[in-house]
Amino acid sequence: MLHRNRIGTHIKELLFLFVASIALSGSAAADLAGRIEKVVGKAKPGDYAIHIVEPGSAAVIYSHNPTKAMTPASNMKLITTAAALRYLGPLFEYRTRVGLCGSTLVVIGSGDPLLGDPVTDARYGRKDGWIFEQVAQSLQAMGVESVADVVVDTTVFDDQRVHPNWLESDLNRWYACEVCGVNYRGNCIQVTTSNQGGRVAVRVEPATSFIEIANEIQAVSDGPSAVGAYRTRQPNRIILRGRCRDREGPFDVAIEQPGGFFGFLLAEHLVRAGIPVSGRLVEKAFDSNCPFVPVAEYATPLIDCLHRANKDSLGLASEALLKTIAAHQSPDNKNGSWERGRELIGEYLMGLGIPHTEFHIDDGSGLSRDNRLSAQAIVTVLLDVYAGGNWELYRTSLAVGGEDGTIGRYFKDSAYRADVLGKTGYISGVRSFSGVCLTGRGPYLFSILSNRNSLSRDAINAIAQAVMDEYRRKD
Repeated sequence: MLHRNRIGTHIKELLFLFVASIALSGSAAADLAGRIEKVVGKAKPGDYAIHIVEPGSAAVIYSHNPTKAMTPASNMKLITTAAALRYLGPLFEYRTRVGLCGSTLVVIGSGDPLLGDPVTDARYGRKDGWIFEQVAQSLQAMGVESVADVVVDTTVFDDQRVHPNWLESDLNRWYACEVCGVNYRGNCIQVTTSNQGGRVAVRVEPATSFIEIANEIQAVSDGPSAVGAYRTRQPNRIILRGRCRDREGPFDVAIEQPGGFFGFLLAEHLVRAGIPVSGRLVEKAFDSNCPFVPVAEYATPLIDCLHRANKDSLGLASEALLKTIAAHQSPDNKNGSWERGRELIGEYLMGLGIPHTEFHIDDGSGLSRDNRLSAQAIVTVLLDVYAGGNWELYRTSLAVGGEDGTIGRYFKDSAYRADVLGKTGYISGVRSFSGVCLTGRGPYLFSILSNRNSLSRDAINAIAQAVMDEYRRKD
């Protein structure tokens, strides 16, 4: 009898602790709601959405308009990168191969968005142009004295390099560069201008005759100073206009025909290295009947692409991932397209139980205004990654508050630094922020979407800070 009384007492104690825990959580949630209501102020209720979840229990601690499909801007990259993990697996690598077919030098692309990427190369201590140097050195070691044609095979992706719903005025910007089966250096050149005694000099990296620069910049000694790059009807003929007082740049300008860009740079480097190129530069599928003699191979792990897409918001990385998903779901691993990639990401979302009314996928980066996501859909995807075996890997791809990526300049206070991680988003009229708050009581996944300029960036950040403040203590 005594034993039963002790059991009963113990059960009562557990029930008390459980109820107390619920009460504490409910109190915290109520306080959080009050904080958030103060932050959003008079913003129109229909123009923003917030969804915050404790992932261990999937308990919703705050929600506003969670199922409303809204323009997500670059928060679309979270969906694309999570889908890439699901379809391609964490060990996936892009592999770009260079080889010989007789006297023809062949480049077989894999869609790698980070081939020659300056940020990735700097991270690994690789100097600019290292790829071309390696190819030249390998050819010399093989005793190759000259090359005829240079063939660039970009057929891992289809021929649609520009998304139809991107603004034409954005197409020379780094974030709207073309997407190709062979990408190089972010498919951009870097331009710097300097006023040298009343004459404006232009420096282009990498230096190449593949690009024609028309310098129409006015040298000035005072007043406003700004320079812009403008495309012409002739591919890769770029006009520079503006006023240069001292120095402008460096700034990135997106080029056209990335496969040809890479092949041309390679040919130029070989000639400088003493290996003449006597034939043509051709972009076409490699003839598999021709024996392929390997010269060099370049690998990029998936995690590097996730980092550049999520931490740094590199659009090329996310668009290439979308097309790669499509290519690797085809029988021949070819012709990855936006159309098929959208279908597969949609299937991934519906497989998580997200209704089609809560999303519309148009591109992989969020640059298109035709994308739609609900805050609940974004958090559901984060929950899926959290519950799977790749959360720690995925978490490292997010920008870290006060430390790196697109939120490196925010959350610098010690109360938030390194504990707010996420992906920002911005296009005109749209701001978004989704990720995870690492609080004293554990992680909380969140998504905040603002359309029609309803919430400022400071207000959005304040909502994440409110989560940190309210759940700072350990129970």
